[in-house]
Amino acid sequence: MWKDLSKYFKNYPKRKIIAQKMLEYGLKIKDNKLYCGEIELSDSKIARAFDTDRRAIAVTIKTISNTPQLAEIFSKLRPTCHLKDVASDFKWGVIEIIPKDPSLPGILAEVASIISINNISIRQAIVDDFEFTEEPRLFIITEKQIPSELIPKIRNAKGVKGLLIY
Repeated sequence: MWKDLSKYFKNYPKRKIIAQKMLEYGLKIKDNKLYCGEIELSDSKIARAFDTDRRAIAVTIKTISNTPQLAEIFSKLRPTCHLKDVASDFKWGVIEIIPKDPSLPGILAEVASIISINNISIRQAIVDDFEFTEEPRLFIITEKQIPSELIPKIRNAKGVKGLLIY
């Protein structure tokens, strides 16, 4: 996906980084303005968060808005609630998978199978897109802590290089 989109920014490295961060955070463009869900965001606050100039944000929004292929995609983005950091407050488990090769199919399926066979429900699974994340991870939030006897099984699952249990 990112390879298809990045070509529109090949001569503009700052705009490319901004667009990539917009995708990462699920920030959409509507009526030439930037939104997180239905909350309108100011260019200056986004610029501070992205450590760039407000004008770079504005011109990136304009570029996306004026390019039909980009406008179509960036108008549909949505932020996602990531439960990783609140899981402990609910006594849920968190597994962070470090993949050997993030493009390898079946990593999530195999780990989910190990979890479900042991009668543990998955509340959420989030996978970083390997095309625009340097070190993509798979996060699985479970209804309860992962029993220690499952850790070696998950560690030996197809495509798993390493894992962290929270």
